[in-house]
Amino acid sequence: MGGCFSKPKPVEVKIEVVLPEKERGKEELSANGRASPLVYKVNGTARHYHLEEHPIAGNPYHTPRDAVEASVCHVKDLENGQMREVDLGCGKALLIKEGGDFHAVGHKCPHYGAPLVKGVLSRGRVRCPWHGACFNITTGDIEDFPGLDSLPRFQVKIEKEKVYIRASKQSMDSHPEQIALRPKEFFCSYDIEVLTEMQVAAVDIKNKTAVFKDGFKMEYNKLLVATGSMPKALSCKGKEVENVFNIRTPEDANRVVKLAASKNVVIVGASFLGMEVAAYLSERAHSVSLVELEEVPFRRSFGERVGRAMMKMFESNRVKFYMQTEVSELREQEGKLKEVVLKSGKVLRADVCVVGVGAVPATSFLKQSGINIDSKGFIVVNKMMQTNVPGVFAAGDAVTFPLALRNNKKVNVPHWQMAHMHGRVAALNMLAHGVELSTVPYLWTAMFGRSIRYAGHGEGFDDVVIQGDLDELKFVAFYTKSDEVVAVASMNYDPIVSKVAEVLAAGRAIRKRDVELFVRHGKTGDMSWLTGKGS
Repeated sequence: MGGCFSKPKPVEVKIEVVLPEKERGKEELSANGRASPLVYKVNGTARHYHLEEHPIAGNPYHTPRDAVEASVCHVKDLENGQMREVDLGCGKALLIKEGGDFHAVGHKCPHYGAPLVKGVLSRGRVRCPWHGACFNITTGDIEDFPGLDSLPRFQVKIEKEKVYIRASKQSMDSHPEQIALRPKEFFCSYDIEVLTEMQVAAVDIKNKTAVFKDGFKMEYNKLLVATGSMPKALSCKGKEVENVFNIRTPEDANRVVKLAASKNVVIVGASFLGMEVAAYLSERAHSVSLVELEEVPFRRSFGERVGRAMMKMFESNRVKFYMQTEVSELREQEGKLKEVVLKSGKVLRADVCVVGVGAVPATSFLKQSGINIDSKGFIVVNKMMQTNVPGVFAAGDAVTFPLALRNNKKVNVPHWQMAHMHGRVAALNMLAHGVELSTVPYLWTAMFGRSIRYAGHGEGFDDVVIQGDLDELKFVAFYTKSDEVVAVASMNYDPIVSKVAEVLAAGRAIRKRDVELFVRHGKTGDMSWLTGKGS
């Protein structure tokens, strides 16, 4: 569920990063090959400045009044591959030792504030334990998503076998904004023109022009299509009755919450949207009923056993399920919803109905454009997010793309993290950087204070290997196809999903026999397959 948040007053936040004298002549490169920027934040927004634009003061170890320098440990306190959250007196930092070198960056993921010390360190980056974002430990750059901002990085020096970290006092414990991805000032600062309440009706690829619904035309050199998807509507009698919602905006969500207070709510569809809405409203509404065509919720995503465990959790929180049936009619009284009639014959009292029965790509305006669209309406792109038309790219929920994890099978992955990565790869290739998409899908959801995390792409899985206790909702589920693990989900088992994601991101296969051995012996079982040391 989303909501509207008022925008906080502007607050200037600074980060001072100073390189040791011997490093000042080197050009550090980030993953995309550009000089690594220094980062500071204003209202949660990362601004990037390069070393050559802001020269460093003469004495790199001079400590100004607004900076703090703290001895955090002895050099022998950390082994290679270890991380430690350290206190600087005015805040905390994440200290990392890898390859004999020490690095210090922000200790919290800027996406939702997860403690990165509980994440996974591998190949020069740390992966968030909650949602899978990855950060370069040398530069702080964000390398995989979700999230918008990089981590602050701090100066580390070794003196008399002690490790010192130096940082600006203002740089610690900043809190990311949660609703607006960027404030309006961001777009102005970077000369980005945003046109709202305008709709593109067609794309003329011959003349490189986007044609708007009102007749306005805009020429382009490069074009990115990221139109997302549109919710499917019910096709039953009475579908136009008042107080029936597809939640698309914060305003929709807020209105549903207001109308549902102490009322009867019916939710159609046990998808992520439907289940999240049901969880949120269970303590606010008089009753919550959930209608679903499948036998158990989440069956296609998580399998029947995990789905039943989730269903049991919802039932213990006053959510009533009506499975293997559909809505046949929405009845009204004085124009407003009164009852939902099911094909099974059951009649449910309903003051509010939320519909979450799937979505279709918002690409109908491209049908005559010459841009390749598949039979389901998805835009087909390659690993560089490019369509069949030179100079035209597409990203997000509206596309199918080759997923390296599944031998470049064309897939549609409508996840927040994947949309972030699509945008980055498309942007780099619109600038002729030649970058290919190679990320592991990572999703999460939270219900009744419990989070379930998922990495990989389990479409077509033929077996599920489960470690833990489903009744206690403390488990990890490995989804396999033939002899290979293609996805993993967990509850209260952090950071195993991030560990698996990192193994898959490195291009290593996880075999079914390895996880079966792990499950057979419990937590004491062989986990070399998570470290790359196994067979």
